[in-house]
Amino acid sequence: MDSNTLYNKLKEGNFLISGPCVIEGEDMILRLAEKIKKISEDFDLTYIFKASFDKANRTSITSFRGPGMEEGLKILQKVKDQFDLPICTDIHESYQASPVSEVADILQIPAFLCRQTDLLVASAETGRIINIKKGQFLSGNDMKYPAQKVVDAGNDKVVLTERGNMMGYGNLVVDYRNIVDMKQFGFPVVMDVTHSTQKPGGLDGKSGGNRAYAPYLTAAAAAVGANGFFFEVHENPDEALCDGPNMVKLEDFKNILEIAFEGKRING
Repeated sequence: MDSNTLYNKLKEGNFLISGPCVIEGEDMILRLAEKIKKISEDFDLTYIFKASFDKANRTSITSFRGPGMEEGLKILQKVKDQFDLPICTDIHESYQASPVSEVADILQIPAFLCRQTDLLVASAETGRIINIKKGQFLSGNDMKYPAQKVVDAGNDKVVLTERGNMMGYGNLVVDYRNIVDMKQFGFPVVMDVTHSTQKPGGLDGKSGGNRAYAPYLTAAAAAVGANGFFFEVHENPDEALCDGPNMVKLEDFKNILEIAFEGKRING
């Protein structure tokens, strides 16, 4: 599927960006891609597989970052070839844009880096879809400026993602007005549920979080009209090498997608 066709599907809504936080190994990635794809087919979703080859913004220098760009892209290419899935992955430096775009259909700009002009321009110049995650320090209205940098660089295939705002130290709160405000720019808007449950740096040198809030954040985002959803999913989040506390358990994922895409009410 070419970038224009995929972007038109995203504009229609009913799409899912999902996978584990980081590539922990080839077998794990292929296994999750297959299982999540089957779940997404039950909901007739446009599904984009997401995993990171390098988490360059971890809390501690000793935190697991992933296999690196070269090995990570090989694994993501296998996912693309074996399961016929579009790929989303994040980049942190401008030089990564071109080689990563040879595999990834969507280049993701991390929230901390959403105002980095050179990174946005280099990403735009690849012609791929650019998913800009809203900075934890910005309002939804402020996201018109990062988006405009991509458009002015010649690429109007922009996606904007909500992932909460810092509230004091080590806590995130979602202001759902941001989704409404970002939709006015005419780009697809995604709710990143799992990162919005984070407590950045709140677990002694790594990010904490509470995945129990994921269904509630999902329901609220669906109510205000998010076009798509972003979930990080893991078979056993408590043993994950990155972002375990906020990742959704694979066994619970179908129930959460029913909330996101079928309007299922939360019990209790």
